[in-house]
Amino acid sequence: MEETSREAVATAVQRVAGMLQKSDQLDKVEQYRRREARKKASVEARLKAAIQSQLDGVRTGLTQLHSALVDVKDIQSSLADVSKDWRQSINTIENLKDVKDAVVQHSQLASAVENLKNIFSVPEIVLETQQLIEQGELLQAHRKLMELECSRDDLMYEQYRMDSKNTSDMNLISIYFEDVQGLSDELAKQLWMVLQRSMVTVRRDPTMLVSVVRIIEREVKIDRRMVDRKKQTGFIPPGRPKRWKDKMFEVRGILKNVLEGTVSTRIESTQAVTREVDKMWLVRLLEITRKYVLDDLIIVKNLMVQCFPPHYNTFNRFFSLYHNAVSSRVKELAFDDLEANEIVSLLTWVLNTYKSVEMMGHPDLYSECDVNQLEPLLPQDVVNELLTKYITTFTSNITGWLRKALETDKKDWQKETEPEADQDGYYQTTLPAIVFQMFEQNLQVAAQINGDFKEEVLKLCLKQMNFFLIRYRDQAVMYKEEHLRDRQLPQCYVQYMIAIINNCQTFKESINSLKRKYSQSSELSDSDTAIERTLNEVAKEGCQFLLDEVFLDLEGEDTDRLCGAIAAIAEVFKLTDPTLLFLEVSTLVSKYPDIREEHIQALLAVRGDASREMRQMIIGTLSENKVSSSSVTQPIFKDITVPTITMTTMTSMATAKLLK
Repeated sequence: MEETSREAVATAVQRVAGMLQKSDQLDKVEQYRRREARKKASVEARLKAAIQSQLDGVRTGLTQLHSALVDVKDIQSSLADVSKDWRQSINTIENLKDVKDAVVQHSQLASAVENLKNIFSVPEIVLETQQLIEQGELLQAHRKLMELECSRDDLMYEQYRMDSKNTSDMNLISIYFEDVQGLSDELAKQLWMVLQRSMVTVRRDPTMLVSVVRIIEREVKIDRRMVDRKKQTGFIPPGRPKRWKDKMFEVRGILKNVLEGTVSTRIESTQAVTREVDKMWLVRLLEITRKYVLDDLIIVKNLMVQCFPPHYNTFNRFFSLYHNAVSSRVKELAFDDLEANEIVSLLTWVLNTYKSVEMMGHPDLYSECDVNQLEPLLPQDVVNELLTKYITTFTSNITGWLRKALETDKKDWQKETEPEADQDGYYQTTLPAIVFQMFEQNLQVAAQINGDFKEEVLKLCLKQMNFFLIRYRDQAVMYKEEHLRDRQLPQCYVQYMIAIINNCQTFKESINSLKRKYSQSSELSDSDTAIERTLNEVAKEGCQFLLDEVFLDLEGEDTDRLCGAIAAIAEVFKLTDPTLLFLEVSTLVSKYPDIREEHIQALLAVRGDASREMRQMIIGTLSENKVSSSSVTQPIFKDITVPTITMTTMTSMATAKLLK
């Protein structure tokens, strides 16, 4: 307390010192004193109120403890009276044992008399019940069965009450009613058979399915009553509890197994053909499975659900059964020796079609289930294994396809006819179109699975493209070397070499098109760089081969005049001042009078900087002053033809392709 008081005083001194740091604050001392007095009074009032509340609580607790003590004493007195009365009644209870035995015997005799009629008519009722089961009158058959079981169970219960250890009499009753258990088993078989054909039954005769459910619900109530009696008496009739309802839906339940077998049979029956008969067997199988499952689940939703009580959760149970059956079937297919296209068909169906609106996500089913809660049809490791298998097969296939395409193109190089030209007049072969058609088809298929797989297939295509272009380059070199051994063969060597060069530009454009269409990444990969480098080398080497061919042709000839024409044309291209273009072209025409109007148009178009007016002026002026080409002794441009193409196309002649 002393330490607390000292701390309080120190705190007060500190506060007062803080208030009176300035001289003008001395005038407010009285004001500070009144404020602190009010605070002190407020704190004291709250403290008194808290102490008073605690005292009231203690007073109330003591009162309640006193009341409890009085109650405990009253209870002790009552228990003593009860104990005294119990001791006095023991002898009385022992004297009533004979009366108790008489009551039990009377009860047994009464039960026997009550069931006497049924006991004598057991064989007849058994026969009637058997006939009703065979006729499909299941509700009536079950009613007769319940009468038989009730008679047997009552007799056994009374025998158990009289002498639970007398097994001989109990066995005698069991033997007399031995056909009853057989009837119960036979009825159960009929129930499971109806449930097994439930998809057919619900369409033809839904009342039959309702009858089965009513029978099962009856048995549930009887089971519950028998179990409750066992808790009280220790007796339970043979065969109880039947647990028919539990057997329908438990993990290894009869109905669950029956329905699983039904669904599995339904799905497995869709495979009518094999790969040997039809190459599209898997696509057909998956489509039929989709249709069957969807049709069945719609029937379950619209008809089957009405035949079962709501607490059976019928639709979700069937939905789960069909999902599990489809999953099992798909797993079997996944472990078959599937071809590459079959792997894609299966994965596309599993990953996309299955949960789409075409199947489990159908609008008619959407309100009853959430497809996003379904477990995957295939584990991810199986999916990855299939994708890996597809990549391996695809790599092998595409290598063979590319090799075959190149061999076919090489055969065309030996033809005696010129290669085809595109709409702009460029020589080309069908090789780029064939190659990228293969790539396009496989990428379209890969895109059906998912985006990541599509990117992986695109990378693989580009990687294989790089290997292919290396072989393409080697074959172009071999083509040139074979030609040099006999320059008369192949007859269209120059034209096909131009086509090889032009193919490089087509390859570049096709690759860029594929990347724009199927790739989300704009970054260059190692394959992109390698492809670009190889294509440039093929085009560059091809142009060099053509130059070599030209130089070889220029060697037993007068090349000075020809070289002079090349130099004169070069001067037109090298001219940097367009205003002097007319003068330079005039000089060219004066040196080579056989040059024609279309030659000049082509030269001006290649330059690309001559306006329309300037072209018209140059052509018009030169046409007026043109010298007759018949007077030229050694014409150069006479046999040089210019393709009939538009001016826009002629402007683009500076691209990597070569005209005819």
